[in-house]
Amino acid sequence: MSRTVEAQAPVSAPVQAAYSYCEAVTGQQARNFAYGIRLLPADKRQAMSALYAFSRRVDDIGDGTLANDAKQTRLEETRALLGRVRDDAVTEDDTDPVAVALADAARRFPIPLDGLDELIDGVLMDVHGESYETWDDLKTYCRCVAGAIGRLSLGVFGTQPGAPGIERAPEYADTLGLALQLTNILRDVREDAGNGRTYLPSDDLAKFGCSTGFDGPVPPPGSDFAGLVHFEVRRARALFAEGYRLLPMLDRRSGACVAAMAGIYRRLLDRIERDPEAVLRGRVSLPGREKAYVAVRGLSGLDTRYVSRQTARRRV
Repeated sequence: MSRTVEAQAPVSAPVQAAYSYCEAVTGQQARNFAYGIRLLPADKRQAMSALYAFSRRVDDIGDGTLANDAKQTRLEETRALLGRVRDDAVTEDDTDPVAVALADAARRFPIPLDGLDELIDGVLMDVHGESYETWDDLKTYCRCVAGAIGRLSLGVFGTQPGAPGIERAPEYADTLGLALQLTNILRDVREDAGNGRTYLPSDDLAKFGCSTGFDGPVPPPGSDFAGLVHFEVRRARALFAEGYRLLPMLDRRSGACVAAMAGIYRRLLDRIERDPEAVLRGRVSLPGREKAYVAVRGLSGLDTRYVSRQTARRRV
């Protein structure tokens, strides 16, 4: 999955304007994501912004205030727009800048656009009020809304020819997406509860006495909320460890981007582990200086070299 020759073609003024719109959306609404893609060359950064802007549109429909039947209609309209992108039926003078940018990115890179269909399917699960009994059930949802984004991103990043185990790159990208999404679920547990959503598996909630939900800044009476959080943190760490095996398969700047984004979420996970109840009091975040350190670490290749050494040991 290497870059195509088309990725070197110049960008017309209308397409550049569409990309600029998508980059503005990304910078305003996805600070962690935007922080990571700064490390990419311009063509890949623009393509990733187009993917984000389309994904943001889908998420905003699901999270908005429309009635559920209206949300479903809007999501199917967005799926139809994706079909136009897939059929190469969006021209550069189209009035929708996100469609223009995504269509150009899809021409330049081997992006598996079916992943955006999966994202729409995942948001429809939210619209229909799906709940998740087991981790396997939740994984299905996470693969739609986050694993698919990992595979879409890999289409932009490409892989290094001849990298060992390269055939498993999509699997690792998918798993890294799961790790990020589970971290998001932990971080947003109180906010999601306020919106009537519970993502953590019912089995896990029952095991730790948290089945009554999270409607306040303190855990449910008699629960082992810290035990629940630590249990999910261990699960997320295992997913990160598996997903990080993608890093040696990427070029330096793509690897730095992935290491930066994943590194920010791993540090969020550290904070949540140290103070589980913080997620009930407000949104846990990282200061800018810590994000900068993660970016520098990604550019240095420390994580990539560490994973490469671990992978080599496993092969011995």
